[in-house]
Amino acid sequence: MDKINIRPARKQRLAEVIYGQILEQILAAKLNEGDKLPSEAELAVSCGVSRSVVREALMRLQADGLVNAKKGIGTFVSTRPSQRLTEFAEPAEISGYLRSLEPRIVLEAEAARLAAQRRTVPQLSAIREANEALRKAIEKGDVGREEDLAFHEAIAKAAGNEYFITLLKQIRRPVSQTVAIGLQLAQTRTLERRNRVIEEHAKIYSAIASEDAEGAATYMRYHLLQARTGLIDMHHLER
Repeated sequence: MDKINIRPARKQRLAEVIYGQILEQILAAKLNEGDKLPSEAELAVSCGVSRSVVREALMRLQADGLVNAKKGIGTFVSTRPSQRLTEFAEPAEISGYLRSLEPRIVLEAEAARLAAQRRTVPQLSAIREANEALRKAIEKGDVGREEDLAFHEAIAKAAGNEYFITLLKQIRRPVSQTVAIGLQLAQTRTLERRNRVIEEHAKIYSAIASEDAEGAATYMRYHLLQARTGLIDMHHLER
């Protein structure tokens, strides 16, 4: 009989659970933009946890741009994600997906910079083909997750340093899920709005093709920041 490898389920920390519960209240419009959250003490009592757990959850919500703490006054809702967010991810997992974008911004901006300086002709062709595949997928109405990942991986390979690929592979699971969530949310918008994703990728490719290192890094950073904002702000793609 073949050996069966079973990976134990991930145990959520209490702070992640409280984060998810507060986020659910925001998504359900029980807490709207500008509304004040209950105090740490009140949340601790209502959730049945310590104030330190509540404090950690609030700090994560603030770091993710969902709430804003005003010293001596309280904590207020800053923005509301799309209600459809919970169709694609558990509320308690959202913070982890958002955190996965932070190292991506650092790594991939530099990878794009180096790719513009070092890419070979075959590597540039691979980036162009991945970009074209993504464009076609989005225009057809497909999510395009694999095409999007292929585009970013082609750039990392073109950076000429195998550690970029190694590091990105270590966070591939949350990266893959974050890409899928962002593309699925964008899929609900008009083609004009979805075209923004296509345009951002095209600008990155053009900068790499023209050996514009600074432009490639800037466009990549902008693209990933836009992706992050799209996850937490329901109005983002309408602006």
